[in-house]
Amino acid sequence: MTRLPMRANDARASGARSARIAAWLVLIAGLLLAADSTAHAQGVRSIVVVEVDGVITPVIADHVRDALDLAEREGHQALLVELDTPGGLDTSMRDIVQSFLNSRVPVIVYVSPQGARAASAGAIITFASHVAAMAPGTSIGAATPIDLEGGDLAEKVINDAASYAESIAEQRGRNVEFAIDAVREGRSVAANEALELGVVDLLARDRAQLLEVLDGRVVELGPGRDVTLRTAGAELVEVDLGLARSVLQWLSDPNLAFLFISIGTLAILYELANPGFGGGAIVGVILLVLAFTALSVFPVNAAGVILLVLAAGLFIAELFVPGLGVFAAGGTVALVLAGLFLFRGPIGVDPVVLLPTAVVAGGGAVALGRVAWRSRRLAGSTGVEAIVGSRGTIRSVEGDEALVLLQGSWWTARAARGTLQPGQRVRVVEMDGLKLVVEPEPEPEPEPEPEPEPQPQPELQDAPQPEPQKDDATAQGAERGKP
Repeated sequence: MTRLPMRANDARASGARSARIAAWLVLIAGLLLAADSTAHAQGVRSIVVVEVDGVITPVIADHVRDALDLAEREGHQALLVELDTPGGLDTSMRDIVQSFLNSRVPVIVYVSPQGARAASAGAIITFASHVAAMAPGTSIGAATPIDLEGGDLAEKVINDAASYAESIAEQRGRNVEFAIDAVREGRSVAANEALELGVVDLLARDRAQLLEVLDGRVVELGPGRDVTLRTAGAELVEVDLGLARSVLQWLSDPNLAFLFISIGTLAILYELANPGFGGGAIVGVILLVLAFTALSVFPVNAAGVILLVLAAGLFIAELFVPGLGVFAAGGTVALVLAGLFLFRGPIGVDPVVLLPTAVVAGGGAVALGRVAWRSRRLAGSTGVEAIVGSRGTIRSVEGDEALVLLQGSWWTARAARGTLQPGQRVRVVEMDGLKLVVEPEPEPEPEPEPEPEPQPQPELQDAPQPEPQKDDATAQGAERGKP
């Protein structure tokens, strides 16, 4: 009878505990949702910023696309590209433009800082942005396609570039006539004139003023997709190029790649001609790795790669078959052709770099071939050949064996004939296993002392001879005989 109330109390206590647990769970879930909403709101208020300073290459194209993917994936409200470029590769430009035209977030291109430019490919990229802005003292235009040697391309290429620029400008509501003239005539204008012509949307002296002017601006991403920018006080998320891409961007030069290939090949040839501690091989391998890393950035032709391999093979053949330099001459021709056919499209090695580099590589191969030929004719400097004929000093003698200091090492030696004495100089005549067979060096003959040179005697003058004296008798007789 007394157990029933106890069970009822337990049930009520258990229900109270369950209710408290449920309340705590609801509170925690509410806090998590609030935190997520706050983070989402902060993401919406943030802007991804990427800086493009230099030539437009595949490295830059990948960098910009990654920044745009980050903005779309994390819900940032816009991508801001700060641009200063003289132009670049057509393929890389088209990759960037295509990503801008299909972007799910507004893209803002800001030509800055003051004195910067959006030339050639940079102008087309600016046309493709949702909002185009420029700093005072900047310029835009000069989008005529050229090859890397500065020459104009075929008319069909220019027509294609002009129609491409026209379609982009028309889609973004920009000045179509200027876009065409920038490609066909190479027209370029300053920031103020670009604003008046409708090439860009606004001017701003710095990033802070740009964000202030953009606040509240409505951007059309597509039919029925309008976005209002809230840039005042927005958080800026900087996306750096990074060390790896910075190195790749520095290597993104066909002239540099060709130089690295040529110098690296010469360094390896030097190591083959003069085997040593491996310094030439190390330098050569590093340069070749850098060169092939640069080649990975550009579109290359298989024919150019085959010619490069052929040139290297002919240079190596010159080391082993030196003669009139036929292999070196063939390698030089193959290297020149490789530089001409290595890259596809308008990319190429400048002839100012190509010809001297190939000539130097060919001349270096001839010189190294002569060095290798002379080295092979020299007597061996290791093994028995290096020991026989060497001279050393006897340190001590025990029975028939002696201890000799030779070439900085201690050797056991025996005499070929005669006996050995401590301190005696000996010469190695042969080797018996690891024992030296030596003979005493002949004692140097003492040099004869030079005879003293005779001293010149002073000349003596003849002394006057005394006249003979006459005695008195003779004198008197002489006087008597006078008349």
